[in-house]
Amino acid sequence: MEQAVFPKKPYSGRGGAKTPHYKNTCGRESISVPLPGMIVLPVQQHIGAPCVPCVKAGDRVLVGQVIADTTAFVSAPVHSSVSGTVKKIARIRMPNGSPCDAVFIEPDGLQELSPDIKPPEVNDRESLLKAVRASGCVGLGGAGFPTHVKLNVTPDKADTLIVNGAECEPYITCDHREILENSWNIMSGLYTLQELLGFKRVIIGVENNKPDAIELLESIAESETYDPHDRIKVLKLKTNYPQGAEKVLVRSCTGRTVPAGKLPLDAGCVVINITTLSFIADYLKTGVPLIKKRITVDGSAVGMRGNYIVPVGVPIADVLDFCKVKNAEKVLMGGPMMGVAVSDLSTPVLKQNNAILAFSGKDAEVPPETACINCGRCITSCPMRLQPVRIQRAAARKDVAELEKLGVMNCIECGCCTYNCPAKRYITQQMRVAKAILRESKQK
Repeated sequence: MEQAVFPKKPYSGRGGAKTPHYKNTCGRESISVPLPGMIVLPVQQHIGAPCVPCVKAGDRVLVGQVIADTTAFVSAPVHSSVSGTVKKIARIRMPNGSPCDAVFIEPDGLQELSPDIKPPEVNDRESLLKAVRASGCVGLGGAGFPTHVKLNVTPDKADTLIVNGAECEPYITCDHREILENSWNIMSGLYTLQELLGFKRVIIGVENNKPDAIELLESIAESETYDPHDRIKVLKLKTNYPQGAEKVLVRSCTGRTVPAGKLPLDAGCVVINITTLSFIADYLKTGVPLIKKRITVDGSAVGMRGNYIVPVGVPIADVLDFCKVKNAEKVLMGGPMMGVAVSDLSTPVLKQNNAILAFSGKDAEVPPETACINCGRCITSCPMRLQPVRIQRAAARKDVAELEKLGVMNCIECGCCTYNCPAKRYITQQMRVAKAILRESKQK
């Protein structure tokens, strides 16, 4: 058997931001949030085709029952996180502003499990992919890409599985808690993927500001009993945002560069979030689909900071009430670098949510924009080697040819340019506008 080769230390990258950690909740065990008066389940909680509701108003549903699905490959079914009665199916507005159908369910408090819940029979690649899709699994690090699509690889296409435990955003600690509370689930999922998908090596990347998590994973991964062929290693990553971005992580763990406009698979890698991996292992054991999520709740307006297990579909307002949030002037879904400001607190917690941050006072203030001073910090901080200031100007002119030439679609929207800008310009938002201009031009 060919010996797997592992880096002794992370490969160097480019750019990024030295953000404060604010990992205030890393030592707090996860607590379950009680059921709310209403569960709201959007039919699109993933990248790809939206699902179609398969229930109607008046139906009684059970925990784990499929309530929306589609035949599209790039999609993931939505399951009920409660037992109760469907009250209505109505349009809601998602945090990004797009409209979406949602199933409103009134919980009955019984939490009666669907009879369809049973561990799937998995013994090869095809049955694994089928099971992962049936579970409703999407990337739990925030992107929400259907996991069965990402895992649809063969050994000749990808030799390396990278497990993303970087968790580089400030405040967020839910992946850290997953490692501490469910390390054996993580390793079980890892062994399953390695065996059935044929990866030659597995690299678990964790930022070095989580020494307890690294020590725990190493104690299992370095075991001759569980890894007799030495194909699994934990790599201590430098603490530097956005270390957890897929393309950055591929570079840090393998030294390979993902080509412009391509995916990690084009560099022979598959990147999977560490909590996603843990969920897959749990699903294979129990058959319980993705109906709950651990989220970090933190910020200056939060009275009870911590990590909370919440049913998918719980309105954010209910979570904030439970965590004793008062006088919040800004609420974010996600982290402070890539999260989205929430304008409606009836918005539900989605599968891919990993944090709700609530701020008040100075923490909620938005600094005013001033004129660009052409310092170039946005360029030197961009991990994708883009030129945000030039892209910004091309977008203002709606110069499609220039935007394409400057490679705006390679922007990962990490926010480093905005964070490092001394003029406090909203560069990341303008990069999104630039990408939209280019997409619209190609649809004409």
